[in-house]
Amino acid sequence: MYVVRTDEDRSPRFGFIVSKQVGVAVTRNTVRRRLKAISAAALPDVRRGTDIVIRALPSAAGAEFDHLQAEVVKGLRRRAA
Repeated sequence: MYVVRTDEDRSPRFGFIVSKQVGVAVTRNTVRRRLKAISAAALPDVRRGTDIVIRALPSAAGAEFDHLQAEVVKGLRRRAA
């Protein structure tokens, strides 16, 4: 997870990196959609003006949604809250 804080008064922005190491296109898109849903739910807890890029590791392909959510939320609390 990469976080850049700015002084701009705007909503936080998220970007996702899901490389071919994660799996085939269907798997990558599933991981990306899960990360988007998790990020949308965590949006109120993220400081305004923050840019966040989440890089999915190959293990994300087989991770349960709850585990993936816990990892993203933990990272956001550490770096972007």
